[in-house]
Amino acid sequence: MSVIAYSSLTFRRLTGPAFRTVFDDLAALRIAVFRDYPYLYEGSVAYEKSYLETYARSERSLLFAVYDGTHLVGATTALPLRDETDEVQAPFLKAGYNLDSIIYFGESILLPAYRGLGLGHRFFDEREAHARHFGQYKTACFCAVQRPDNHPLRPLIYQPLDAFWIGRGYQRDTSLQSSFVWPDRNEIIETAKPMVYWTRSLD
Repeated sequence: MSVIAYSSLTFRRLTGPAFRTVFDDLAALRIAVFRDYPYLYEGSVAYEKSYLETYARSERSLLFAVYDGTHLVGATTALPLRDETDEVQAPFLKAGYNLDSIIYFGESILLPAYRGLGLGHRFFDEREAHARHFGQYKTACFCAVQRPDNHPLRPLIYQPLDAFWIGRGYQRDTSLQSSFVWPDRNEIIETAKPMVYWTRSLD
C-alpha cells in the first residue's frame, strides 16, 4: 500500500460562481464521505447541486479543494451567514445575533486515505483567513449532527471530533440548534436530524 504524502497534493481556491465548475466532483465527494457515520447520508447528485447553488450565488463564498493528481479528495467551504438558507440563519436570528458579523463554515470532507495528514487544521486555517480578510466577520460557526450514543450504526471505534474543534477554539452552543432533513443510508424517507452549532470569536 502506497503512503500518501502531503507534498504530493495540490490545492485550489474557488469563490462564488466558480463553484459550478466543480459541482459534479464536489457532489460525488460529499455523497461518499457523508454516507459514513454520523451523517449516514443517502445522497443524490440532484440534491447536491441544488445545495451547492447557495455557495455559487454568494460572492464571498470559499471552496478550498484538495487534489491528488486530477482527483478531488477533500474540500472545505465557507460563506457569510447572511447568504445561507433560512434554516441555518434561524437560530442565530432567534438568539439576537447580527447575521452580517458571522461567517458559516460548511463541510470539511476528506476521503479516508487522506486523513491524518494535517488537512483538518489546514481547512480551518484557510476558512478563518478567508473570513478575516473581509474585516467584517466577528464570529465563525458550523454545525454538527447529533446522534445518540447507542445508535445501532455507530462504529465501535468511532471518535467524535469534539476535542479537535475545542482545540481550535470552538465551543458547542446548545442554545443554537437547527433541524435538517435527509434520508439515512439505505432509506427512502427523509427524517429530521438535530444539528447543534459550534462558534468561535475571530477577534
